[in-house]
Amino acid sequence: MPQTKSTGQRVKRAYKRLPKGANGGYSLLLIHNVEHLGRQGDIVEVKPGYANNFLLPQGLATVATEHHQRMVEKHREKLRQIELEKLVHFRRAAEELAKQSITIEANANDDGHLYGSVGAHEIVDALKAVGVTLATDQIRLEGPLKELGLYTVKVHFHTEVQGEVKVWVVPTANADVAQ
Repeated sequence: MPQTKSTGQRVKRAYKRLPKGANGGYSLLLIHNVEHLGRQGDIVEVKPGYANNFLLPQGLATVATEHHQRMVEKHREKLRQIELEKLVHFRRAAEELAKQSITIEANANDDGHLYGSVGAHEIVDALKAVGVTLATDQIRLEGPLKELGLYTVKVHFHTEVQGEVKVWVVPTANADVAQ
């Protein structure tokens, strides 16, 4: 604990205790949708470490007090409208993405096996080159792409909206470099 300069005595800090839930975790009110946990406005019970190290510092949740619950109830319709607008935007983006086809060049042997692999990072870079901006964690691969060919890759926009993009993995233009 920190000490004061003049007396050298330890100073106790008063930490505000978070309300405990029925199962011993912290009871929090979600400010934003959190994947695999709940939707905006839900009251959830989480372990102390998850609350203190992720939800509260990221601003995804707050203490579930009566005041916060009343505020959420008061604005629930507005929050629902905002969520619907986001869903429409994500669905439109998924439809546009389905029309896209990207090509990624990779070094491969004569049998079509890649010397390396194509992962989410390369797909995001190729999409960025055609004007589509996505985060790496939105690309859902079942594993790295290790052979030449056409792949349909799933893209996660929202819990309710999934998209797809066609990815062509082709050999590099100058195949002599690979040999």
